[in-house]
Amino acid sequence: MSGFFKSSIGRKVAMALSAFFLMFFLLQHFAINILSVFSADTFNEVSHFMGTNPLIQYVLQPVLIFGVVFHFVMGFVLEIKNKKARQVAYVKNNGTANSSWMSRNMIWSGLAILAFIVLHFIDFWFPEINTKFIQGDWSGMHEGVEGYRYFHELQEKFVSPIRVGAYVLAFIFLALHLLHGFTSAFQSMGYTAMHKKTLQNIGKAYAIIIPLGFIFIAIYHHFNHIH
Repeated sequence: MSGFFKSSIGRKVAMALSAFFLMFFLLQHFAINILSVFSADTFNEVSHFMGTNPLIQYVLQPVLIFGVVFHFVMGFVLEIKNKKARQVAYVKNNGTANSSWMSRNMIWSGLAILAFIVLHFIDFWFPEINTKFIQGDWSGMHEGVEGYRYFHELQEKFVSPIRVGAYVLAFIFLALHLLHGFTSAFQSMGYTAMHKKTLQNIGKAYAIIIPLGFIFIAIYHHFNHIH
């Protein structure tokens, strides 16, 4: 296994597999969050199920955290390896001619996304861990809130225009990251040039629609906050 990760192909395949996993999670996360725009009750019910289901909390959640950490660590490793390769004297790299802006700046868009994940954890994940695993409250209720608390907490987070702006900026970086990362992941798994145009079109749609959807959710709740 260690030999697999030492090879260039092995690292790229591992990076691609973690990317597929995270893109699937992102789609699922969006599907749940968009419910908050249409029905507070439905969003609350689904959020409570996800937040109290033992399989999700004790199995899938740790797997997700591992996937996020693995993807970022592997991304940094690949960036370091690529930089060393570009330093070889006989390799002349004309960035503008040989690669897109997104591909040359994946590390920076990745760092911006990592900063956003930290903010997102502070806003949502850490409070959830504190409520359920430290305080031992799995009821999903909150004093002064009728029904489950999840919709109310979501809207509270988007009252501040500064926080909304941070989320919007982060999802723009996510879109830039996905514009290259989506197609690159499939290419790393061996998809040929014959499929490249189709993958690029699907990738563009995914990279625009999903981040734009999250931006819409943040702005919607900012302007529709119930005082």
